[in-house]
Amino acid sequence: MQQPLTEEKVFKDPVHNYIHVQDTIIWRLINTKEFQRLRRIRQLGTSYLTFHGAEHSRFSHSLGVYEITRRIISQFERSGYKDWISEERLLTLCAALLHDLGHGPFSHSIEEAFEMNHEEWTCRIILEDTEITDILRDVEEDFPRKVASVISKTYEHEIVVNLVSGPLDADRMDYLLRDAYYTGVNYGTIDIDRILRMLRPYNGRVVVKESGMHAIEDYLMSRYQMYWQVYFHPVTRSSEIILRQIFRRATELFHVEYPFRFMIEPLLDLFQGEVSVDQYLLLDEALVQTAFMQWTLEKDEILSDLCSRFIHRKLYKYVEMESLNTEIIDEIRRSFAAAGLNPVYDLEIDYPTDLPYDIFHPGEGFDSKQILLLDRHDKLREISEVSDIVRSISGIHRGRYHLYFPQEKLKKVLANLPSSIAEIFAR
Repeated sequence: MQQPLTEEKVFKDPVHNYIHVQDTIIWRLINTKEFQRLRRIRQLGTSYLTFHGAEHSRFSHSLGVYEITRRIISQFERSGYKDWISEERLLTLCAALLHDLGHGPFSHSIEEAFEMNHEEWTCRIILEDTEITDILRDVEEDFPRKVASVISKTYEHEIVVNLVSGPLDADRMDYLLRDAYYTGVNYGTIDIDRILRMLRPYNGRVVVKESGMHAIEDYLMSRYQMYWQVYFHPVTRSSEIILRQIFRRATELFHVEYPFRFMIEPLLDLFQGEVSVDQYLLLDEALVQTAFMQWTLEKDEILSDLCSRFIHRKLYKYVEMESLNTEIIDEIRRSFAAAGLNPVYDLEIDYPTDLPYDIFHPGEGFDSKQILLLDRHDKLREISEVSDIVRSISGIHRGRYHLYFPQEKLKKVLANLPSSIAEIFAR
């Protein structure tokens, strides 16, 4: 049995006011080198190049997710809900705290570049030979596996997974509030106190009391707005594209044994695709940006140019298109090559899409992606059955094609492009 701390530890937080740590295990996990590394990983990747205040870390977000989860569980236990399993408290709190442990530098961008998955890395850090693993084993020998199974969504009790990863989970609630705060926008300012008061454990999962429906509508609309105004902001997408191109070019050079003027072991392992947990934990944004700064001096003009653009924020410009097909794309690339541009690195086509809420189909039954409302007769209904607002955004795949390119390079050769192609980029 794990003992509570003799004195509660408190973090002052700009989003939740205070974060309360009451368990010895949680405090010890926070102070591991693996968790402290999250201070060196930005929560919003390259968004700081768009919203200058977006410098917050995965560390602060993880603490926030823990705090929301703690508040939900405390409410369940105070109210004495029979559907909550009190023995799952510590497991749920540990999973909430550690859920983002495996994020790498610039988060999702590096995942896309190297086809990695941060949840898989999180599980590896929890299960392999780390300080985290040793502390979790102090609870019980099998505890690391249980925590990893919550994060991988395979744990036997769905309600535990629901709290950490679901359509209305602590992760989403914290990142909407936190990202809105640090980017300076109002879209993510949800009524979290109201939402938390309306949550109920019921039949093995987390549901919402029907009277809380309007707060959930606001939450889903906030999520919708945050994706299009912040997460999919075209300038952020431009910086992410350049970041991925840097990793692509560096990997290509590595495989042809290019003599880098600067290289460090964790990056070599990354290019080889054989990264150990120890090496992965050395990867943070300080290391990657140091490499980028050094690579601005490389003899390879493509890598040097890309790194200079990223470091000095000389990003690609973009034009929007309502529709685009393979024939037009091929014609643009051929025209770029004929004009002396590099069709691989001087053109990137982006089509961001988001599904704000997974639509409910009557007759198919409820699944873990849906938000369920509990009425006064203890009957469950999926929220889009009741809410016109949710129904209106359910199943929407909104998006436009964005063509990204280096503006100053394109201007020099614009006259050499076919008129039909030049017109696209002269908008």
